[in-house]
Amino acid sequence: MTEQRDLPPEAQRALAEAEERRKATKPQDLPPELGGRDGPEPVRFGDYEKKGICVDF
Repeated sequence: MTEQRDLPPEAQRALAEAEERRKATKPQDLPPELGGRDGPEPVRFGDYEKKGICVDF
């Protein structure tokens, strides 16, 4: 991963602004999913797996 000091000033500023936005946002209070899949959130990882078969979108 590239260190921040190797980046141009504009990129460093953008990363700092993004970090501030991440810290300012509250975590979502979502209700639990009923009958959902076990394991990691499939949308986050870009695929669904069921019975050993992985389906990409």
